[in-house]
Amino acid sequence: MVHLPTSPNKSLQRARLRAPLSSKPLGGMQIRRAGTEDAEAISQLIRGLARYFTLDPQGHGAEAFLKSIEPSAIKGYISASNFSYFIGHVESQLAGVVAVRDNTHLYHLFVGQEFQGQGLSSQLWQHAKTSAAAAGNRVAFTVNSTPYAVPVYERFGFKASGPRVETNGIAYVPMRLDLEASNAL
Repeated sequence: MVHLPTSPNKSLQRARLRAPLSSKPLGGMQIRRAGTEDAEAISQLIRGLARYFTLDPQGHGAEAFLKSIEPSAIKGYISASNFSYFIGHVESQLAGVVAVRDNTHLYHLFVGQEFQGQGLSSQLWQHAKTSAAAAGNRVAFTVNSTPYAVPVYERFGFKASGPRVETNGIAYVPMRLDLEASNAL
């Protein structure tokens, strides 16, 4: 059985489950569904963080991955029916992005350098998780975490499901969150 977090205002909680397209969580971040017009800014935000997930700080050897975060690729994810892609703004500045593929795989979760350490990744993750639950996922999520982000995902309840992998110029740790076992929703 999945347990939802309790809230002093249960009707507000139910409304968020029914309408996860936009919300304004604590901290002043406005989260909304991404549009193809956001692809350039999303790509720029992710590229600015690339040194945290490429083996070489300049990205040598990670060309395939870097191509996957170009604006044209991001537009494809946003347009794909099996992706849910959201962006978070603080005031008028893009602060972070989150994307879930097939309602089960956390594909992107990035927060701009200047916004890190403020709980925004948690807010984005909660929004994406709620959206996936509304679409029927009540079982599990997977993510390929950069080694740098493993502690963040562990705080979200994920556990390593395999050893660190180094391939095509990037490193990641496969992780899984079992919702039924952790009552994480």
